[in-house]
Amino acid sequence: MKLKSAIFGITGGLALLGIYFLITGLISGPAFAFSQFKTYWYFIVLLSGGFGIQVGLYMYIKETVKNAGRMVAATGGTSTLAMISCCSHYLVNVLPLLGATAFLSLIAQYQIQIFWVAIAFNLFGIFIMSKRLESIK
Repeated sequence: MKLKSAIFGITGGLALLGIYFLITGLISGPAFAFSQFKTYWYFIVLLSGGFGIQVGLYMYIKETVKNAGRMVAATGGTSTLAMISCCSHYLVNVLPLLGATAFLSLIAQYQIQIFWVAIAFNLFGIFIMSKRLESIK
């Protein structure tokens, strides 16, 4: 893979980690964000790493063929949502009047399953992009 694509991939993965810490920190404070990261680091690192790989593959494909597809956006969104979902149930403290309580409680109840689904989407995205790359080489 070209160096430019690798740099974009690393930047994408780190940006996803940054989004996780930013949103979780804003919702519940930096100490809580780091506590959750310590608890779920293996999921969070897998998701951000998978997203970074997809970004790198996408950039490589884009350099090779125009209009390569939109798989990164779909699976990247899932990765971001899964990482945020581990802490979003704490929005209940802030948003009880907006009717978000039931929804956020549901997310909190299934956060591990959401992580696994997001990892599956990441792997699927990497697989699809790898197949696309093979077909254009």
